[in-house]
Order: sequence, then C-alpha cells, then structure tokens
Amino acid sequence: MAHAGKWKDYRLNAANSEQAEKRGLVSAQWFRCEVPRAQMKQLMQRSDAQGLRHMAIWLALLTASGVAAWHSQGSWWCLPAFFLYGTLYSVSDHCAHELSHGTPFKTPWLNNVFYQLASFMTLHESVYWRWSHARHHTDTIIVGRDREIAFPRPARPLAILFDAFFLPGGLQEIARTVRHAMGSLSEETRSFIPDSEIRKLVWSSRIYTLLFAGLIAWCVLAQSILPALFIVLPRFYGALLPLLFNMTQHTGLAEDVLDHRLNTRTMYLNPVFEFLYMKMNYHLEHHIFPMVPFHALPQLHAAIREQSPPAYGSLWAAYADIVPAVLRQREEPGHVIAREARTA
Repeated sequence: MAHAGKWKDYRLNAANSEQAEKRGLVSAQWFRCEVPRAQMKQLMQRSDAQGLRHMAIWLALLTASGVAAWHSQGSWWCLPAFFLYGTLYSVSDHCAHELSHGTPFKTPWLNNVFYQLASFMTLHESVYWRWSHARHHTDTIIVGRDREIAFPRPARPLAILFDAFFLPGGLQEIARTVRHAMGSLSEETRSFIPDSEIRKLVWSSRIYTLLFAGLIAWCVLAQSILPALFIVLPRFYGALLPLLFNMTQHTGLAEDVLDHRLNTRTMYLNPVFEFLYMKMNYHLEHHIFPMVPFHALPQLHAAIREQSPPAYGSLWAAYADIVPAVLRQREEPGHVIAREARTA
C-alpha cells in the first residue's frame, strides 16, 4: 500500500495480524460504558414497525426521485433529478450496514430480504461484507486486522476526491465479486471469512455477477446506458453524501486503541440527514453497543453521554476537526485528534 513505509502497513496478512496479536489488540477486551441492565434490555428491543417505516419512506423517496429523473430526460432538470436519485440510491450503504447487524427488524427474514437488496445496491456483496463488518466491530481501527480503515495515513486528498464518485472503490468491489464468483479468494479475504462461509460467498458472488451481466446485456439490447443510470451507476454519481457521512466515523482519530471513545465520533445532524444516515451519526454508541437498533441510538446516547466525549454539534463541526487533522497527517502520520475519555 502506498506510503505504508512512512507510517504503518495496513494490509491484512498473517504478519500484520500476528503483530497486532502480540500487542494484545486482537479480539481484546474493550472499554464499555455503564448502562443499567434493565435499560439496556429495553434499548435492544427490535421493531418491525420501526424498520418497515424507515424502509418504506426511503423506497418511496427513491421511487419518486426515479420517476422525476425518468421524466426529466432531455432537459437540464435531469441533472438535479438524477443527482437526487443517485444520492437516495447510494444511502443504501447505510441501510446495508445496519441490516448486516440484523437489528432494524424483529423478524429475521425481513432483515435478510432488505439486507440483500441494499447490499446489491451499494455494491457490497452480502456475505463478504457481513464478515468484513463483523471484523471491523471486533477489531475497530486495529491496523493489520480491520479492512474497513477507509483513510489510511498519510492522507491522500486526491484519493478522497475520487471517493466522492466511489472510485476506484466501486470498481474494486465489482472486480472482487467477479473473482469470488470464480472461486478466487485472496489471503485478505480468507483472513476474516470462516471456511464454512466460503461456499456461500462464492454462490452469492455468482448471483451478483449474473446481475451485472444481465444489466450489461440490457444496455446492449436497448442500445442505451439508461438502464445502468438507474441501477449500479447511481452508486457512483450519488456517492458524495454517503462519503461525507462515512468520513466522520473514525477519520483523524486514534488507531490501535481499545476504547471506542478515542477512535469513533458521534455528531448531531438535522432530521433529514439523520434519516438518510439511519441514525449512524450516533456512531460511538453504535460501536460500543452494536446490537442496539438504529431507532434507539438517540436514547442510548442520552444514557451514556456523561461517560463519553462531547458530541460534535453538526456535520460541519466534525469537519472543522477532520480537515485540519487529515492535512496535518500528511506530514505527521502519528497526529490524532484528542478526545476526552470521561468516566461516569
């Protein structure tokens, strides 16, 4: 990986994993805020009604924006219409994330159906990403273990700019899925996916690959790129807002620590952004107690607020810390944003 010699080697391989294990950072005991047992039991209650409400509103907005985009063809209105559609399409990333935990719905098959839909939309093959994200929660921002360290140091501003169009990440996701469909798994993939899940991974990847091929055939037969503008490509041209949300989760904070209060941030958002982000702005709370459903995260935040660093007041307040830190890390990769780890 570029710049690894200047700071750390972020690759997931046996040597780096062994190094992290020797330091006591693998599957370690993390700090947990104190919440009364009865209150936590209530917070962990799942709800089909809450899940269906969120998904219904999201899909209704997506459909409405898609209809507007379709009818705007041939006019300048197509630009904002498709941008809105792409943005609503791309927030499937946040839906797939929460659904991978199995918490939005009380009924398991509802979680699975919506997870499969959102995973395809966000181009994250479902089996691979479920296990990748499980590792992310087990070894959060542990170098050599967590493959979801989105912004390794030193920072590369140009790469972040390309991320606003899901490049090259989206193309890498598709290429990896096709490789998995052919049974070719890298050392990194095998490092966090159990052997018992590999067959499922391969067959899921084959289904995704067939869907990609079907979309290409549709475009060829229709002699138009229009089908792809509504399926797959929106994940690229609508990637900006999900990137702005995702960058706030861990960027600029500490690596290789066993306290989420030092490597994960919470921020307050307006109701529209909070809906689109599926309340993952309460990201510290989500990492400490990942089995609490999205709709209960504000209540969990209130319960542990006195044991946590102060939440950022807005998206912009978070970036007021993130941008200077990222720029400074270009010259000083070891620099981190200091966060206060309070106790109850």
